[in-house]
Amino acid sequence: MDASYDAIVLGGGPGGYVCAIRLAQLGVKTACVEEEEYGGVCLNWGCIPSKALIANAHYFEKSKHMADHGVMVGNISVDPNRMQDWKNGIVKKLTSGVRGLLKTNGADVIDGRGKLVGPRTLEVVAKDGSKRRLNANKAIIVATGSATIQVPGFEFDGSRIIGAREAVSLRQVPKRLVVIGGGVIGLELGMVYQSFGSELTVVELTQNLLPGIDPDCVRVVERTITKRGGRILKSTRADGHQPGPNGEVLVNVTTAEKSESIPCDAVLVAVGMKPRSKGIGLEEVGVAVDPRGFVTTNERCETNVPGVYSIGDVSGRPMLAHKASKEGEICAEVIAGHPAAKDWVTVPGIVFTEPEIATAGLTEQEAKEQGYTIKVGRFPFSVLGRAMSIGETDGFVKVVTDVKSGRMLGIHIVGPSASDLISEAVLALETVATAEDMALSIHPHPTLGEALMEAAAASIGQAIHIANR
Repeated sequence: MDASYDAIVLGGGPGGYVCAIRLAQLGVKTACVEEEEYGGVCLNWGCIPSKALIANAHYFEKSKHMADHGVMVGNISVDPNRMQDWKNGIVKKLTSGVRGLLKTNGADVIDGRGKLVGPRTLEVVAKDGSKRRLNANKAIIVATGSATIQVPGFEFDGSRIIGAREAVSLRQVPKRLVVIGGGVIGLELGMVYQSFGSELTVVELTQNLLPGIDPDCVRVVERTITKRGGRILKSTRADGHQPGPNGEVLVNVTTAEKSESIPCDAVLVAVGMKPRSKGIGLEEVGVAVDPRGFVTTNERCETNVPGVYSIGDVSGRPMLAHKASKEGEICAEVIAGHPAAKDWVTVPGIVFTEPEIATAGLTEQEAKEQGYTIKVGRFPFSVLGRAMSIGETDGFVKVVTDVKSGRMLGIHIVGPSASDLISEAVLALETVATAEDMALSIHPHPTLGEALMEAAAASIGQAIHIANR
């Protein structure tokens, strides 16, 4: 049956479900429409399952070196089937939890594929093919997320040529793995299977891995990959593949100097994600979409069509779950008549490699390009007592400070627990803290967080435990 709501959210990912929950909390009659499983890419085959596997890879890798600490670990092995069952249990618990949160807060959960047929009307096709129309009195929120980019010549077959969705569900560790794309997804999952025993080769078209990330941080991760026996081929094009004589896959690659065929048992194509903006009625309704496929919005998440809003990956970079969730909250408050807008200073980024990389704010190069005179403070984990005691000393904290004002412009971490430490950096940047503020704030000892205090102090020439430069 057709139904009417005040607001309808199209997409149940980390942007859509958060928006729907907040709308319902604010007294707006809301429905959330999702064609697959609630939680989106993040909960089902992105953030959560990949981090579960990454955590296991970290424990497995660390166990190899515990004898140096006097802890003897023997007969350690990987059981991919049990690991997948464990991971799937986490995913199921979280996705069912999202459904429960939507219902508990008063939002209707509607399963099916939605398409705009008017600025205030959504047509929903259920899995059985039945159709219904939902009318929105106030707003439709487009939160359809993103999808994997496929590379011509490397179309997914679900077994040998795979994307991230398949890579987090492998029940056999490939002996040899080629990753096409040296971005976040490729390096995170590539290093997981490298830890479990795969011979890893990373093929990257550009000159650098992890574009946009502080290059000093990236080099630490590169060293880890090569130290573990991996190959990194930069400025290298993947041309195609063919079957090998022994049942393997031969990946053809070309550099400026030569061409070669790399034998492997699986190819992970991880060249990025694209917005899911096609086929959902945006063109018919007149919603503006930029040349890359992102829905154009303002600081209030509004599109050019009154009553149509957009949030999350489909509405622009950075394509991150936490950015989508924050936009979901803002959008809900705007629709409910509250004063709200996207006015953050920074959106943190995290790469769950080994070691982890986490960033907030400007890199050195970006700060210089914006005309700042900067001073950079670095503090290595190799001289930090807590890092030594846990046997994780690779990496550093880098603080980029504006010399004129003393304000911290960017904080970049590569090392243990970088994903947790970056939250302090985000708060510091949002509150426009100076390097002196962070240096004067007492950090508990012995902790990894001391590295932030020390790096901030170094950026103003007041480092205690390293030489000031």
